Amino acid sequence: MSKAQPAGEAAVESDVVVVGAGPGGSTAAAYLARHGLSVTLLEKSQFPREKVCGDGLTPRATRALTRLGIDTSREAGWIHNYGLRVYGGRTEPFELPWPDLTDFPPHGLQRPRADFDNILAQEAVRSGANLVEGANVDAGILDDRTGRITGVTTKDGRSFTAPIVVAADGNSSRLSVSMGLNKRDDRPMGVAVRTYYTSPRTHDDYLESWLELWDGKPHESTLMPGYGWIFGMGDGTSNVGLGVLNTSKSFGQTDYRALLKRWLDNTPEEWGFRDENMVGKVQGAALPMAFNRQPHYGRGHVLVGDAGGMVNPFNGEGIPYAMESAEMAAEAIAEARSRGFGTASAEKAMRAYPERLKAELGGYYRLGTVFVKLIGDPRIMHICTKYGLPRKTLMRFVLKLLANLTDKNDGDAMDRIINALCKAAPSA
Repeated sequence: MSKAQPAGEAAVESDVVVVGAGPGGSTAAAYLARHGLSVTLLEKSQFPREKVCGDGLTPRATRALTRLGIDTSREAGWIHNYGLRVYGGRTEPFELPWPDLTDFPPHGLQRPRADFDNILAQEAVRSGANLVEGANVDAGILDDRTGRITGVTTKDGRSFTAPIVVAADGNSSRLSVSMGLNKRDDRPMGVAVRTYYTSPRTHDDYLESWLELWDGKPHESTLMPGYGWIFGMGDGTSNVGLGVLNTSKSFGQTDYRALLKRWLDNTPEEWGFRDENMVGKVQGAALPMAFNRQPHYGRGHVLVGDAGGMVNPFNGEGIPYAMESAEMAAEAIAEARSRGFGTASAEKAMRAYPERLKAELGGYYRLGTVFVKLIGDPRIMHICTKYGLPRKTLMRFVLKLLANLTDKNDGDAMDRIINALCKAAPSA
C-alpha cells in the first residue's frame, strides 16, 4: 500500500502533501483525491497503530463518516450507540437518547481507534491518494524568496514537495512549529488517560459519562473539572478513561493514572474495573481545544484537526471536527487549484477556509472556553452538580450543547437558543 522513497532519491512531487494519517489527514487526502488532485499522505507509523482515544463516537462523527462514504453498519463491524448515560448529582443515572434531528443521524458508534484510523487511511488510498508509511516529517521546506512552504523533509532524508501542505500531525504538530506556529496559552487544554478492562459491561447501547469526577471518595474529596467515561466495546472489554481540563489548579501536577484508579475504586466491584482485569497499559494524550493554534491557513500551510486545536472544549471530542475541517480544507484547496496555485485569486480561495471555520465553529468554541473557565471554579462545579445535573430537561439541553447536536433550520426551542448563543459569541 505504501510507496517508500529511498534516501537520496529525487523529491516526490504532488499537488498536495498531507502530513499525518489520522482522521483529519486521511479524510483530507480522500476528498482531495476525489477532487482530482494528486495527493501524498505521509504517516510516521505503520498501520495498524494504536492511538489514545475513548473509541466512542457521537452522531456528529457518524455524519462525518457517512459523508466520507464509510460503511458504518453493524455488518461492517461497527457498534451503534443510542445516547448518553449520565452519572452526576443523584444516585441513579439519566439515560438521554441522542436528539431526534434532521441534520444528524440518531446513533453514534464505537470502534477501536487502531482499526478506525486504518479504515480511513485505506479509504484515502482507494480514493487515489498515495500513502507513505514510516515517513516521520521533521520540518517544512520554505521558499527563501516568498516564505511559502513548498514541501516537507523526513528524518531519513526524503523530500516531498507540493504547492500546498496540510498539517494533520496532531497536538504537537512539529510541522507547524517549524513554520513558527506555536500553541496559544489563552485557549483551554485537556489531558485524557484511558485503558481497557475485561468487563461484563462490554455490551451497552449507551455511552456512559460521569460528570462528577472526584479525586477520591465522592463528596469527601476534590471535585475535578473533567469527566470519566465507560464505553462498552462489545468484544469482552470496556474502554474506560477520564479527561481533566487545565482550569484545575493541580493541572500538570496530578498523577492521572492514579486518579483513574481512585475513581474506578468507587465503581461496583462486579463491573470488573480493577487491576487484575486491566488489558494493556494506561495511556494518555493531550487535548488541544478551541483553535489553540492559528492561523489555519498561511503561506501554503493548512491546519486541520488537532494540529489546529479543534477539540471540542465542552466534551473533549476531536474526531468529527478533524473530519469536518478536512472536508472544508479540501474544498478550498480544490478551488485554489482551479484558479492556479500561487495566484492572488487562489490565495483568496484558500483564505475562505479559516473564515468558514470561524463562521461554523468559532462562536461555539468561544462558549466552550467560557464553560471551561466556569467549571474550573470548584464552587461553580458544586452548584452545577447539586442543582443542574439532577434535572432531566436541563440535561437534555446540556446534551445538545456539549455534543454540538442541533438542527440549523427548523430546530426546537433548545436548538434555537444554542444556535443564537453561538452566533452572538465572538469567534474563538
